[in-house]
Amino acid sequence: MSDNLAFSVRNLNFYYGVKRALAGINMDIQPRMVTALIGPSGCGKSTFLRCLNRMNDTIPGTRVEGQVLLNGKEIYSEDVDVVDLRQRVGMVFQKPNPFPQSIYDNVAFGPRIIGSTGGKANLDQIVEASLQSSALWDDVKDKLQDDALSLSLGQQQRLCIARVIATRPDVILMDESTSALDPVTTLRIEDLIQELKQQYTIVIVTHNMQQAARVSDHAGLFWLGELVEFSPTTELFTRPKMELTESYITGKMG
Repeated sequence: MSDNLAFSVRNLNFYYGVKRALAGINMDIQPRMVTALIGPSGCGKSTFLRCLNRMNDTIPGTRVEGQVLLNGKEIYSEDVDVVDLRQRVGMVFQKPNPFPQSIYDNVAFGPRIIGSTGGKANLDQIVEASLQSSALWDDVKDKLQDDALSLSLGQQQRLCIARVIATRPDVILMDESTSALDPVTTLRIEDLIQELKQQYTIVIVTHNMQQAARVSDHAGLFWLGELVEFSPTTELFTRPKMELTESYITGKMG
């Protein structure tokens, strides 16, 4: 495996009880690029995404086979600190999920938990930098003590992105993170993704193929728990190798 990969996934199988939800997934995820996972509902996209930070560990009866390497280290090794892993591989969910507390405390939550605040002045800097990076600072700089739930949905989602950024992750996972937003806000988040990839590796799950085409560098089609095709995005959308891929992206199937 190249040292230049963020993730290297080899022969990954995932089970919910006896049901195999992912079958033989192989994928290399490049650093500081956007990787999009597309495919119909229930095809394994979100399950795969949650394998990358072991969120599936919280579901009873699940089992993983194969390898998932983050910067060359197996994340399913017994000696891996799962809390540390989820700090390094942050997740932004489909619906904004700010905590019912102030805007400031939402962003400060992660640094406080992992003990990286370095005092009030330093924590203030982390909060401001995270809100700057999520393009929310100008909206909230004068109301940091306001309830986060008072923000619009789009602002709440950018706050959740700031909360992830505050722990200084290596990777940001985004699971349908714009599906609950209006078109204007969606485009704003897409612009933000383009800015964030200068510093972070980003993996998104999306049902919106136009979005995948707009924002990603690499894209993969999942179908019935298998990775049908994975390639540079322009290639996948203009010169797909598999007939199933062409049928899906042209709307004949799915």
